[in-house]
Amino acid sequence: MAGKTRIKAKLKKGVVTVKAMAKHAMLSYQEAERAKKEANFITYLTAKVNDKIVFEASTSQFLSKNPYLKFKFNADAVGAKKGDKVEISWVDLKGDSRTDSSKIK
Repeated sequence: MAGKTRIKAKLKKGVVTVKAMAKHAMLSYQEAERAKKEANFITYLTAKVNDKIVFEASTSQFLSKNPYLKFKFNADAVGAKKGDKVEISWVDLKGDSRTDSSKIK
């Protein structure tokens, strides 16, 4: 049900902008009941650079299918530079998890 997380990270003037789209059906309890399926959505998400957490979120069933995230962080605070990897991990309601990464450009 879950697929690869697409990630783009760009460093500009000391700030890294990350855009990510997690491929996930994100079935809320109401949608699952109507479709006679089991509810399942991303419940926790983290982003790391150089093993330092730069973004962390507890999420709910109210995110759309294939949720899109955009966030920024100070590159100097974590020692991030072009070529470093941004690693995004998430866990869903069923306990399935996924980790994907992309280099900062």
